[in-house]
Amino acid sequence: MLSLKLAFKNLIGAGLRTWLNVFVLSLAFVIIIWHKGMLDGWDRQARTDMIAWECGGGQYWQQNYDPYDPFTLTESHAAMPGDAISKEKDGKLLPILISQGSIYPGGRIQSVLIKGIVPSQKILAIPSVVLDTGITEIPVLIGQHMAKANRLKIGDVFSMRWRTSSGAFDAADARVVRIFRSSVPSVDGGQLWVSLPTLQKMLNMPGQATLLVTSQGTINPVTFNGWKFKDLDFLLMDVTNIIKAKSASGVVLWFILLLLAMLAIFDTQVLSIFRRQKEIGTCVALGMTKGQVIRLFTVEGAMHSVFAIILAMAWGTPLLYLQATKGISMPVNSQDFGISMADVLYPVYSLGLVVTTTLIVFVTTTIVSFLPSRKIAKMNPTDAIRGKIK
Repeated sequence: MLSLKLAFKNLIGAGLRTWLNVFVLSLAFVIIIWHKGMLDGWDRQARTDMIAWECGGGQYWQQNYDPYDPFTLTESHAAMPGDAISKEKDGKLLPILISQGSIYPGGRIQSVLIKGIVPSQKILAIPSVVLDTGITEIPVLIGQHMAKANRLKIGDVFSMRWRTSSGAFDAADARVVRIFRSSVPSVDGGQLWVSLPTLQKMLNMPGQATLLVTSQGTINPVTFNGWKFKDLDFLLMDVTNIIKAKSASGVVLWFILLLLAMLAIFDTQVLSIFRRQKEIGTCVALGMTKGQVIRLFTVEGAMHSVFAIILAMAWGTPLLYLQATKGISMPVNSQDFGISMADVLYPVYSLGLVVTTTLIVFVTTTIVSFLPSRKIAKMNPTDAIRGKIK
């Protein structure tokens, strides 16, 4: 208790020097929490959106399908197994057929992926129910980015061309019946959604599909001959890898911030020991052991982190709370970034994150404060009282 009281009085007496160190340390504390909270929020939001819009509870891929090789699409389709058909009727499985095609909006040519989906499905968040309409043209559903890139709006009619299973080209007029908004690029950019029965008829592929999307919460998926099951860990691997890479680069930022704050505290401790030689010698002469004096200076340095945490809570809590509730507008479009990213990102600040960051700051500050304090053990009390250190 005596060390705490003396350390508190000494820090308060140091005035501006103490508060500058405390502010720098609090700034590092808040930025570390903010940066990690941003990554956690992005990770949670990206996973949630991709599961809702694309992945479901997992996907069955036709054995020839490779999303990174468009040349496989002509062979990436097969008739649905009998068990899969029964699961589709129960609403536990969603077939999707994919084909390459071209559209000609306003006289321009644009390569697209044509995807067939069941209009009445409820597994994915895609508003496919609008495809169940009786218009003359082929009803299509597109994303906001696709509409912007091709200057399309609801009601526009354009020509669409595709290749059938026999290799012949066919074409027809299509009409935009709905434009949806999604943060998942793989369901928006360069893609047209049409009714699955319509696309199967267009391609002359009755009862066939490329993907089978399972409903969320699927456990122990069955095996279908000729189909490969991809679980969520595999489908969300890109998001996981990017978050890991960003976290690794974030460690460099945290290290630099902590290094600056610790350097300031280290210099303050060295200067304090140099200027307070007579005080140290007097304390030892009055009966304090060198270990107690070292403890006093270590407590003084560690108390910087306590003040910094209190200051960070005072100005950082309302700021982080505002960001967590209102979100942060992202200047980068998710389509340009190449991975799921919402227009507004909501950071996630968990109790574990705050506690871990607090412990890291406190322990690091204590260690940095102890290192220069070891010099006190080499002091001769008599020389210290006279202001001389050998």
